[in-house]
Amino acid sequence: MDADYFLTIADQTMWVLALASAPILIPALLSGLIMGMIQAATSINEASLSFVPKLVVVAVSILVFGGMILGLLSDFTVDIFQRIPDLVK
Repeated sequence: MDADYFLTIADQTMWVLALASAPILIPALLSGLIMGMIQAATSINEASLSFVPKLVVVAVSILVFGGMILGLLSDFTVDIFQRIPDLVK
């Protein structure tokens, strides 16, 4: 097999990984940043104060974007399985 074939698969894998994780990580990052700014402004340094909102944001993100992420991952898996005969040749 050609090395470009495997590099293409690795590149596609990294792209799918970024697309699947971004809808969860970006809202969690933004909520953590906002809660950190609120904690700095109010001088409240309670760990659970920043954890609970992030947990809620991640749960809502999974509910909203879970179907899209599952579809993306299943399409990628089907594509990888369809490429198996090319590897056997």
